[in-house]
Amino acid sequence: MAVGPTAPRVGSVAGNRRRIRTAVEAAAARGARVVVLPELANTGYVFADAAELRSFAEPADGATVKEWEALAARHDLVVVGGFAERGDDGRVHNSAALVDPAGLRATYRKVHLWNGEKTWGFTPGDAPPPVVDTPYGRIGFMVCYDLEFPEWVRLAALDGAELLCGPVNWPLYPRPDGERPGEIVRVQADAAVNRMFVAVADRTGTERGQDWLGGSAIIDADGYPVTPLHLGEEAVLTATLPLADARDKAISELNDVHADRRPALYTRPGEERS
Repeated sequence: MAVGPTAPRVGSVAGNRRRIRTAVEAAAARGARVVVLPELANTGYVFADAAELRSFAEPADGATVKEWEALAARHDLVVVGGFAERGDDGRVHNSAALVDPAGLRATYRKVHLWNGEKTWGFTPGDAPPPVVDTPYGRIGFMVCYDLEFPEWVRLAALDGAELLCGPVNWPLYPRPDGERPGEIVRVQADAAVNRMFVAVADRTGTERGQDWLGGSAIIDADGYPVTPLHLGEEAVLTATLPLADARDKAISELNDVHADRRPALYTRPGEERS
């Protein structure tokens, strides 16, 4: 599989699509069968206002996703990527799509909005993360900040996801010398506590004064990166993942990370169980 970091820019739709094509084709040439692209890969991220966002949003069957379908069919791939979606009701969502050689299989609307997304006019989704049977395994997906909510990640794991894909745009924040970014640490935890593989594709570069982490990573079911971290680089990362290993939730002779759960104890009276 591969994660394909790109450096999308607001107002450069044609250029953003070209960057996506380059990343997908490079991944296919290296033998990848699943390719993950960043969040809002078709539009860029730092919008001036809701009007600018709306001007670039597309329906789920628009030109961007159609091109991903064509790439998937041409190269026999699964592609998961983020895009700005204009729904049938006119609302705009920070969405992701999963396509394979058969076409569009599922879309997802980001549930947990981050910072400016709340003022630019995005409407949060309200549906759980999809988990799709693909030719290469059971793949779940969600978008960026969603990955920081353990309850949300757990839903995909309990639905049988062997690989969780995350299109992300991670802002670059200061961190102590020698420490890996907290975003990477959290997706390692997502993988380890659920015994599933996680792949995140982060954007790179600087956009309208915002620097980006460029923290794309592929994590194994024990929670360890299987590719070196190339922070900030627009380089396609590839790895071979034995996805069937994620079906085994045992971590010792007598422990299983799912079977050992006791959900009835995890909530206070009157709260919903998760």
